[in-house]
Amino acid sequence: MEITVGLKGQATNLVEREDTAYEVGSGSLLVYATPCMVALMEGAACDAIAECLPEDKTSVGTMLNISHVSATPVGLEVRAEAEVTAVEGNKLCFKVSAYDEAGLIGEGTHERFIVSSQRFLDKTYSKL
Repeated sequence: MEITVGLKGQATNLVEREDTAYEVGSGSLLVYATPCMVALMEGAACDAIAECLPEDKTSVGTMLNISHVSATPVGLEVRAEAEVTAVEGNKLCFKVSAYDEAGLIGEGTHERFIVSSQRFLDKTYSKL
């Protein structure tokens, strides 16, 4: 299967205390942390293309431009959605959004690159 514009993915999570800004160190309140929302958005993007990648390939996130527009309390479910908006060789662009049970909590754009899993790991661990 080929990666094409329009492919969609999603990811969901129940907000627990460990997902809060206070617990992850990104703030002082017990509300859903922006870094957790970002991870959920990246997970949705990965889900959108998962069936299209051969076993020896993966995608890595290289850019995010998002806004976190509404706070979410512990106990609500959050859902991220991603849609492929452009495919330029190994570069993939996504529109991403996130929602809690009351509505939109974040949105923006995300960029990923398709890479060889082993080559990427070899290059990374050559730093040691």
